[in-house]
Amino acid sequence: MQAADPIHAQDFDSQPVLRGPTLLLRSLVEADREPLWQVARDPLIWEQHPDKTRAEPEGFARLFQSALDSRSALVVIDQRTGRIIGSSRYYDWEPQRREVAIGYTFLARDYWGGAANREMKQLMMQHAARRADRVWFHVGADNMRSRRAMEKLGARAMFEGLRPLNGTMVDFIYYALETAPFRP
Repeated sequence: MQAADPIHAQDFDSQPVLRGPTLLLRSLVEADREPLWQVARDPLIWEQHPDKTRAEPEGFARLFQSALDSRSALVVIDQRTGRIIGSSRYYDWEPQRREVAIGYTFLARDYWGGAANREMKQLMMQHAARRADRVWFHVGADNMRSRRAMEKLGARAMFEGLRPLNGTMVDFIYYALETAPFRP
């Protein structure tokens, strides 16, 4: 018998439907491949990311399949237009420590600098706050755009460490954000 994936433990719903004022987050499905590729193919999205191949068909295919296989990925939809504008996911659920990570996040460039990232993360944080006390974000050490976005959210850089990415170890900054302010 195969061990259960910890993110799919009964006490954490890793693919909720989350609705905010302008965004809808829902489970990623195979039919999202092409619309999400239309977002991810922009090389400027991955300019500072450790895996720049995600803007190429093979790199995106690897990312998308990993997201589907995780059973914890969400697509981000602009409710006004119905357009898929990005993706994110929960991972590394630690029920004993009441911690989870949010990451693999990207948004279309025309949504950068506005309220979309904040709304998406706020929806995900509110959902996580039902079961977790802390959320972790793993950001590539050289990804200054994402590091600034983490700081705008109020996340604190806790330490630097290596994480595997496509078979190599990559330097990441580990940010933490307490969930208490997000509880209803």
